[in-house]
Amino acid sequence: MTVSPKITLTAPALLVALAAASPLSAQDGANGTSFVEEFDQLDTSRWYVSDGWNNGAHQNCTWSKDSVKVEGGKLALSFEARPAGERQYACGEIQTLKRYGYGTYEVRMKSATGSGLNSAFFSYIGPTDKKPHDEIDFEVLGKDTSRVQVNQYIAGKGGNEKLVPVPGGADGGFNDYAFVWQQHRLAYYVNGTLVQEVTDAAKLPTHAQKIFLSLWGTDTLSGWMGRFAFAGPTTMEVERIAFTAEGEPCQFDGSIACLVN
Repeated sequence: MTVSPKITLTAPALLVALAAASPLSAQDGANGTSFVEEFDQLDTSRWYVSDGWNNGAHQNCTWSKDSVKVEGGKLALSFEARPAGERQYACGEIQTLKRYGYGTYEVRMKSATGSGLNSAFFSYIGPTDKKPHDEIDFEVLGKDTSRVQVNQYIAGKGGNEKLVPVPGGADGGFNDYAFVWQQHRLAYYVNGTLVQEVTDAAKLPTHAQKIFLSLWGTDTLSGWMGRFAFAGPTTMEVERIAFTAEGEPCQFDGSIACLVN
């Protein structure tokens, strides 16, 4: 056991130290550190593969480990007509084992194609983790892949949606999506351009969250995701995903963290 030396701070120094620590104190349970994942393989010490269930009646597919593949330096999440669990379709999702707090979250991905599908990069924590429902989203809704939807939930309350154009289409090639989550600000970026900034404290999540990549479909949420019309198997591909903790140096050229840290 290592015993740290005792440090005595003057009153001004103590106030500075407390101010610096305040972002972390708002995020009990954050235990994830900075990383860059380029999918040379699926790192099972970081990622959990969802398998054998669905998220409710609105989801028309079952999470399946067979819908998650890593090859050629890419993660592929598929949606296909294959009976699995309680559904006639199978779909793919991975999520981090650890929870992450303030910092820069980035993905380079190509969405799937098809009305009624949702290609998503997001962070989430909720009742299954014995925490309030906090969430930060990038979602490509299959009814219109020319745009991506950004949104966040705070204690289960959403209603913060904004649709942002993606030149060339989210399914036409790889695009970079990022959000910078800070104690007093949340900023969304598409291909390096700031597209949404939130500073209202009532609209800022505070709880540490897991990071998710998922592709799923619906028969019931047609007003939001489009009328489901299966036209054959489709795939969401990811070349890179990264998290850079607030205050740490950026980890690769072109990272949004290079601009904010």
